[in-house]
Amino acid sequence: MASRNPEPLPASPYPASSAALHRLSFSDLTGWQQDDHLAALHCFAVSARRMEHHPHSTKALGTDADELRNTGLKALEFLRSPSCDGETARKFFETEFVPMRAGDAPLSGFVTGYFEPEVEASLVRTDRFSWPLLRRPDDLVDLDRDPHEKNVAEALPKHLRFARKAGDRLVEYWDRGEIESGALADRGLELAWIESPVDAFFIHIQGSARLSLPGGKVLRVSYAGKSGHAYTSIGKVLADEGILPRETITMQVLRQWLLDNREAGRELMRRNRSYIFFAETTADDHAVGAATGPVAAAGVALTPGRSLAVDHHLHSFSTPVWLSLAESVPGLGGSSQGRFQRLMIAQDTGSAIIGPSRGDIFTGSGHAAGEIAGIIRHKTDFIFLVPREKSGNVQHGYRSS
Repeated sequence: MASRNPEPLPASPYPASSAALHRLSFSDLTGWQQDDHLAALHCFAVSARRMEHHPHSTKALGTDADELRNTGLKALEFLRSPSCDGETARKFFETEFVPMRAGDAPLSGFVTGYFEPEVEASLVRTDRFSWPLLRRPDDLVDLDRDPHEKNVAEALPKHLRFARKAGDRLVEYWDRGEIESGALADRGLELAWIESPVDAFFIHIQGSARLSLPGGKVLRVSYAGKSGHAYTSIGKVLADEGILPRETITMQVLRQWLLDNREAGRELMRRNRSYIFFAETTADDHAVGAATGPVAAAGVALTPGRSLAVDHHLHSFSTPVWLSLAESVPGLGGSSQGRFQRLMIAQDTGSAIIGPSRGDIFTGSGHAAGEIAGIIRHKTDFIFLVPREKSGNVQHGYRSS
């Protein structure tokens, strides 16, 4: 689980130059023939419409963003054909892309799952709804997006990518504990109120939510900034301190522990100093419907079961990625011979998604999607598709296998 963060991000600690890339053929991809390639192509087309006017940047593992955009435009034209079906969609990917693996070994990648929580909420504080989700404050400075401010921030710790404007100075922003204790009170930042601090914490981790308001209205909120402090996995804290066995910790187990240990849970949650701010997302602005997910870091609405969060320092957004897990994912479908095997599209990122073969599968919205996301901790073959025209120019140790 990782908060959704729009680009740019601090540099990945993974050295891209150490990732030897191996060119494969589509016949090497177990389960490839059985996937629903038309569904994958429709997901890729969501990215293509965005890339047409808002091209991505090329990242370290060599998927050329301009060529990816051109291939996306071909996909949009291809989908207009009345003869486009699953078989022709498969041939489109095989014609336009070349599969690449980072590293030598199959099943050397790892995936988790994430989802969009759905909780009841109120636009005003009540006895029941007393825990706020906050808008982005006007004194929060994004150091990556403002080079001048970044120069001013030289005295701050190097890992910080957000800071607080305090007169002519930049200082560390308030962390989770300070904000929950009232550091931002009386500033009118409350976007909505929910019932539980545990629900709020998991909304922060997932980076978005669907809020059910009185009268049947739904308010969708998504990531708008963060305090800048490093993300701390409280599940790892519980395991490291011997409170829960590491192998038993799932999102469901962690949530129940927080509910059963309210005071200790509040203190534990504050050990994750990272605090997330939100903004309302409207369907009209982003063509987001009830069947699609929130607008994510690549600027598109996520598709349940097809959208993947990747390390955006290494992979260009909108890159197709073939996942072949070592086992099935109950409730998510897409299995062949008892394994989850599916073509995904890289449309999101996250602060805990680090490395060339690390991914996070978007499972959808609501409780059922959360149940699925909470159990995904699987080894996988992680193979990304490079536009064929540029595949011979991929750097960082490329060789045919």
